[in-house]
Amino acid sequence: MNIGDVARQSGLPPKTIRYYEDIGLIRPQRSENGYRSFRESDLHKLAFLGRARALGFTIEDCRTLMALYEDDHRESAQVKAVAEEHLRQIDEKIAQLQSMRATLDTLIHACAGDHRPDCPILQDLARSDANQA
Repeated sequence: MNIGDVARQSGLPPKTIRYYEDIGLIRPQRSENGYRSFRESDLHKLAFLGRARALGFTIEDCRTLMALYEDDHRESAQVKAVAEEHLRQIDEKIAQLQSMRATLDTLIHACAGDHRPDCPILQDLARSDANQA
């Protein structure tokens, strides 16, 4: 398969596929004229990477997961540990977003939103203390 075929089938843009090759996540064969020649296994790996990235795994996590996927002697505990750490990071981001949302909600409700110049939103943004949310 050429890069256009594998892009259509994997749902990934050619630029992403080339990037994954550049960083060593996939290694398509090269024909004599230098064109990439993708095998079914490359397509499967690209689908794997696409799904992992859609779940928010970092490139390094993807590298680790791909290595574990290709290792017949892996322990599922290793895979689980990567996924658990990613879930912990997601939970941390959710908590940060909830805190940001609560702060903005409070500021929006504190602002009269009328013709007067005083605005609690701008006052909060201008604060210089270290306890900013």
